[in-house]
Amino acid sequence: MNWSVFEGLLSGVNKYSTAFGRIWLSLVFIFRLLVYVVAAERVWSDDHKDFDCNTRQPGCTNVCYDHFFPVSHIRLWALQLILVTCPSLLVIMHVAYREAKALQHRAERGDSYRSRFPNPGKKRGGLWWTYLFSLIVKAGVDMVFLYIFYRFYRNYTLPRLVKCQLPPCPNIVDCFISRPTEKTIFTLFMVVTTCICIVLSLVEAAYLIGKRCRERLQAGTGESHCHSHDCAEPASTGGQVFHGVGYKAPTASIPCASIPTTSIPTSSIPTTSIPTTLPEQEKTPS
Repeated sequence: MNWSVFEGLLSGVNKYSTAFGRIWLSLVFIFRLLVYVVAAERVWSDDHKDFDCNTRQPGCTNVCYDHFFPVSHIRLWALQLILVTCPSLLVIMHVAYREAKALQHRAERGDSYRSRFPNPGKKRGGLWWTYLFSLIVKAGVDMVFLYIFYRFYRNYTLPRLVKCQLPPCPNIVDCFISRPTEKTIFTLFMVVTTCICIVLSLVEAAYLIGKRCRERLQAGTGESHCHSHDCAEPASTGGQVFHGVGYKAPTASIPCASIPTTSIPTSSIPTTSIPTTLPEQEKTPS
């Protein structure tokens, strides 16, 4: 295994992961991969060789072993680790595709090019959907393998003694499993870590969805606030000026100019005498 390549893949995924995703990576790398490589392979290395049955019938031991262990734990765990890490490779390939497109556009447009995603550590656009899809796939893969282990090995435990009566066994034979307690402990350990990884993936998916919904609601609230208050440009007032309620118009003192007066002499005004008797009174006979 090329550990430098594996480290590069982990660092690439870790760059875009949340706190839940980083914990998931630690669990997969330390508690599942290293335990599988260092301890589990050695425990199951003598699985078939030390499976003993109390018969000398040729082929009986092989048939009984195939019946009780249709797929070895080691093979199932290896396949599970491969499939559960493949969705993370989708995120890395999406990021590599985005960076390649950005380099291509920058080479074509030069300094005038502005990236749609200036912050590479943020999940925006299609990368958000790819990351969310990877979380759902990882949780689904772990759930499927938990069900497979449960169907093959009831209660995820290994008995010390199994009874087999399959042909070509002459009768009911007793078969003994090597290191059943140690294998049961490792199996339960892997099951518990798998359940924790499922919970972390689902919690991270719920966190991303909730965060996106909150951002949408905040953006919608901000836009409605702008439309209903002062964010929109004021309409044209047609030259009118609006003042508040307490506005007082400024008063300006107008200087009173001296108005010239002309004196009219009374001697030049003609006077008319008013008769004391009316014409009607003169015509009336005595």
